Amino acid sequence: MPRIATRFSGPGQITNAAVTKYTVPASQLAIIRHIHVYNPSAANVTFTMSIGADAAGTRLFDAFSIGPGQSFDHFCYYVVSAAEIIQAYAGTTNTLVLTIDGDLSVLG
Repeated sequence: MPRIATRFSGPGQITNAAVTKYTVPASQLAIIRHIHVYNPSAANVTFTMSIGADAAGTRLFDAFSIGPGQSFDHFCYYVVSAAEIIQAYAGTTNTLVLTIDGDLSVLG
């Protein structure tokens, strides 16, 4: 099963409400390998992200604080199945900049 390096989302600002940033296409498998979040503001801003609809049990990050002018890089290996979603939001709307990268594989 060949893998294609893919940018799943961003770079783009995120709002203060849970929004779907990526939906895995049918018959495909996504592997998230890198999550990059940048806070260009002068204040701490919290970051929340989930695989699946946002809920306490699906969160990878829950109100994780990112300092002013700071970047957060999370190198990982999350396997996300066809039709699953990735959602994210910030404590302050349109402040944090999110980029999600990884590999996409076609199943079958």
